[in-house]
Amino acid sequence: MFAGRKKELKKLESMYAGSDFQFAVLYGRRRVGKTTLIAEFIKNKQAISYISIEGTMKENLDGLSHAVMRWRGIDAVYGDFETLFQDIDRISKKERLIFAIDEYPYLAASYPGISSVIQKHIDSCWKDSRLFLILCGSSMSFMENQVLGYKSPLYGRRTAQFRIRPFTFFEAREMLGGFAPEEQAILYGVTGGVPEYLSRIGNHMSVDENLISLFFDDNGTLFEEPVNLLKQEMREPASYHSVIAAIAGGASKLNEISVKTGLESSACSNFMTSLIQIGIVEKERPVTEKESSRKTIYHLQDSMFLFWYRFVRPNTTAIAMGTGEFLYTEYIKPQINSFMGNIFEDICRQYLYRPDVYQSLPFFFGKLGRWWGTNAAKKREEEIDIVALGEDKMLFGECKWRNGKVDACVMQTLLERGKLFACPEKYYFVFSKSGFDAGTDSLAEQFGVRRIAFEEML
Repeated sequence: MFAGRKKELKKLESMYAGSDFQFAVLYGRRRVGKTTLIAEFIKNKQAISYISIEGTMKENLDGLSHAVMRWRGIDAVYGDFETLFQDIDRISKKERLIFAIDEYPYLAASYPGISSVIQKHIDSCWKDSRLFLILCGSSMSFMENQVLGYKSPLYGRRTAQFRIRPFTFFEAREMLGGFAPEEQAILYGVTGGVPEYLSRIGNHMSVDENLISLFFDDNGTLFEEPVNLLKQEMREPASYHSVIAAIAGGASKLNEISVKTGLESSACSNFMTSLIQIGIVEKERPVTEKESSRKTIYHLQDSMFLFWYRFVRPNTTAIAMGTGEFLYTEYIKPQINSFMGNIFEDICRQYLYRPDVYQSLPFFFGKLGRWWGTNAAKKREEEIDIVALGEDKMLFGECKWRNGKVDACVMQTLLERGKLFACPEKYYFVFSKSGFDAGTDSLAEQFGVRRIAFEEML
């Protein structure tokens, strides 16, 4: 079942509707659905599509040749890429043709000169043709530097670029129709919104059964997924495992991660840069701080990795010995609400950016994020889940994923923290999984606090 990607499909279809040359670059981490998006877009269109392999130049030339020849209805192999592209020249002058090369970094690794060959054909022929060229890849660094980067032969020739990201919660719900909203949120959290992982969820099974089957069975689809991904992406996977495990265990500052892993700070910093590039780790600073601020922390942006490193990795031996179901039921399931705290914050931020919601807010904000800092009066550190910044306006938000209703203390704490900021206009939002008790009524009315239950967000 194809789900989501409506914005990307709409843009691709708009580009295709004309007759001029188009060159779209698609990139994103593995499993986010890039190949599925291309397949959906080229459906019922004149298209040649090839998925490059991690092999030799000849293997990729033969594979691309077969893709072209299959489209032409003949059986032959080109002697070189130049001859192959000359045929694309001739075809694209006569008719609209999509020419898609997936996993392009593999092709480029097998034949480093391929980008220069493509650049030559774009400049000499394709820019005046009806060709729709698509280059797609999972290696973020390669696609950003060797395809989109200033030093690339292809620089400046793309007509659109798409960084394909995991689904938001609201997009992921389309693939989770058989579950109640709270269950959908949990399944979104443990999969990180990655379409490939969401597709592995069985609608005929309960949430617990799905989590046990996916993570806590040594034959489960996601039992070794982070290990396999890091092997594909990184040269020193063992060190990356240590870094990610340290962050999942609560280390958030570079020196803390360095101490926990036993790695030098400079090495940690390099590992962090790579993990940020592929979307596993995020570098964060208080939303009120400038980009140059050194007040930074690191957290796992990919919540599947957070779940796996917190609950699966420490128990891999026990799971392999067949105790996974017991571990999940007795030890992990009681911690799901705690795990969902940060996930719910993320869902609430996504909610505020939904077009219908954003347009209804008291002001339009450019920056939204978390805030943490010192309360000088009380000599303690404070945190606020959501802070949005406008011109002389601020929005403060608190997010609670717990079984009990939010009480007046939560609201009072948010109002107190709002006083730390000198701003003419302040707005307060409190989000709750389980609603609000009657004690919040007077504070909400007096200070204009907007209360939003999870069910209202849907």
